[in-house]
Amino acid sequence: MTGATALPRKNGELVFDEAWQGRIFGMTVAMSHDASFEWREFQAQLIAEIAHAEREGASSSYYERWLHAFERLLADKGLVDPTALAERTHEFEAGHRDDVF
Repeated sequence: MTGATALPRKNGELVFDEAWQGRIFGMTVAMSHDASFEWREFQAQLIAEIAHAEREGASSSYYERWLHAFERLLADKGLVDPTALAERTHEFEAGHRDDVF
């Protein structure tokens, strides 16, 4: 991917500022490889998410946009229950769940 959808890199290496960013990247690649969805489907969703965030003037990071695109694609394909995802997200944000696997 190029332009606004290009992965953040430094000296050619992928850059992750936080552990969750590397995890969501890995999950996306793995699910694409196991045929849960086509990479081009994710790419289109990411482009749409970036465009939406820019129109709204959102100050979200690249990987926050990536996460939103990934969640939306999984929900659209019926691979995750949006209600359960919202509940789990709230648990993490409220500190009721630990991010250690």
